[in-house]
Amino acid sequence: MSKIDFNLSVIANSLPIGILIADDKGIIYFSNAEALKILDLDHENILSKNIFDIFLSFQKEDILKSNIKCTPSIIKYNGIDIIITIKNIVHDECIKGACLIFQKLDIYKEFIRQSDDEIESALLLKALMETTNDPIVYVNKEGFIELFSKAYAEFLEIKVEDAVGKHVTEIIENTRMHIVVKNGIPEYEEVQKIKGKKMIATRIPVFFNGKVVGAVGKVLFRDIDELKYLYQKVSKIEKELNLYKNEFKTVNKAKYNLNHIISNSKSMDELKEFTKKIAQSNSNVLILGESGTGKELFAHSIHNNSRRVNSPFIKVNCGAIPYELLESELFGYEEGSFTGAKKGGRIGKFKAADGGTIFLDEIGDLPMNMQVKLLRVIQDKEIEKIGSSHSESIDVRIIAATNKDLEKMVDEGMFRLDLYYRLNVVNIRIPPLRERKEDINTLSQYLIKKTSRREDIRVDGISDEALEYLKRYHWPGNVRELGNILERAINFLDKRLLLILNIYLVKLQE
Repeated sequence: MSKIDFNLSVIANSLPIGILIADDKGIIYFSNAEALKILDLDHENILSKNIFDIFLSFQKEDILKSNIKCTPSIIKYNGIDIIITIKNIVHDECIKGACLIFQKLDIYKEFIRQSDDEIESALLLKALMETTNDPIVYVNKEGFIELFSKAYAEFLEIKVEDAVGKHVTEIIENTRMHIVVKNGIPEYEEVQKIKGKKMIATRIPVFFNGKVVGAVGKVLFRDIDELKYLYQKVSKIEKELNLYKNEFKTVNKAKYNLNHIISNSKSMDELKEFTKKIAQSNSNVLILGESGTGKELFAHSIHNNSRRVNSPFIKVNCGAIPYELLESELFGYEEGSFTGAKKGGRIGKFKAADGGTIFLDEIGDLPMNMQVKLLRVIQDKEIEKIGSSHSESIDVRIIAATNKDLEKMVDEGMFRLDLYYRLNVVNIRIPPLRERKEDINTLSQYLIKKTSRREDIRVDGISDEALEYLKRYHWPGNVRELGNILERAINFLDKRLLLILNIYLVKLQE
C-alpha cells in the first residue's frame, strides 16, 4: 500500500460514517470500520462481495448509471433504517465505480433533535435577554461579550449591537468579568462604580466539562440608594408584620389560669389538680357543666398549663355564629369562592389556631352537617377551605364545652356518637354551685371586691345574715348568677353612707 493509500485509509477509518467503494461491476474493494459496524459484518464477509448482495433493494442501474444524483435516500437493512448517498467514481468520462456513504437514520435524528434543542435554547435565551428588566451580560472565556441584555444597554445608554463582540473592559466600567473568567472564582454582591454611581453586581463563572467557558454578570442594584430604600421598606414591613403578630397573639391569648378559679372546696381543688395533669397532654377535652359554672375559665387554664401556651388560643361560640357562616368561620374560604367573599380569601379559626388550641364553646349547638366536617378534621388533621381544591394540614388541640346533656342528644339523634367519642377523650365535669356551697363565702368576698373596685363604691364586707341567705339559695345560674346578685346589691348602696352589703336588697329570701 502506498503512502497516499495508507493516508486515505486512515482518514476513512476515522470518519463516523460508513464508506463502501465498489468497482464498475459492483464488487466491493474498500470498506471503512464504521461501515462494518453499521452492517454488522467483517472484512472477509464484505470485500470482493457484490454491492447488490449487501443492499438487496439496489439494482445495477441504481448505482452505476451516468446521471446519478447525490441525493440521500432511506433504505432498510436488517430491519434498521439507513440513510445513504451514492456518488459515481468517474475517470476520463467513464464510470469506474461508485462510493456509498451511509449512516443509521437514528443517528441523524438524534443530531437533528440536539440541533433543534440548541436552536430553541438560543432563541429562548435571546428572547430572555431582550425582555428581562435585569442588566445581564455573558462573556466567553476570552472576555468578549456574546450576550447583552437590553436592560443593561439602556442602563449604560448604548445599543445592544454596540456591545456584543466587544471585549467587556471596553463596554463596562470597572468590570471584573474578565478576571472571573480567568480564575473561575465567583463574586457575589460586590460593589462596582459605574457612571459615578455605586452599584451591586454578581459575577458567576460558567463551567463545561470542568473548564471555564465563560461568565455571567448581573446587576442586582443599579444604585446603592436602591438597596437602602429596599432595606428600609422591608424593615417597615417586618415591623408592621411583628405588630400584627403581637396584636394577633394578644387578642387570641388565653387570659385566665387556675388562680382565677376561686374556691376552697375539696371537689374544686381536686378538679384543678386534675386539670393541671391533663393540660400536659395533647388529647381533646370535653368540659361539661351548667351555665355559669366557669367552663371557659377551665378551657383557658388548660391552654395556659399546656406545652402550647405560647401558641394561639382561639375561641369559637358555636351557638353565636349564624348557620350559613359557620363553615367559612371555622375553615376559611378562597377569594371569589362565593358572592361577597373577601378579596384574598380568609383563613378560618382552625388554621388560625394551628399549633395551639381551639375552644369550641356551646358544642351542643353545632349543626349536624358541621358535626360531620368537624369529625373529618379531627380524624384527618386536615382542613379544606371553601372553594379550595386541596387540603391543609393542621396541628390543633380541641377543647369543647357545653351545658347540654350530649349523651341524651346522642340517644335522640341530635349529636353524632362518633364525634362525641372523639371529643370526650378527657372529661371535666364542673360541679354546680349548689353542690359546693362552702365556696360561696370565698366567691362572694372576691366578687364584692372586684365589683366595688370597678364601680368605685366602697364596700366593707358582707353580713353573716346575708351569707346565710346566699347559702340557702339553690343558684340555678351558678357563679354567674351570684356575681349578678352581688353587683345589683352593691349598686343599691348609698355611696355616702358606705353601708355594709345587705342581701335583703336583692330579696333572695322571697
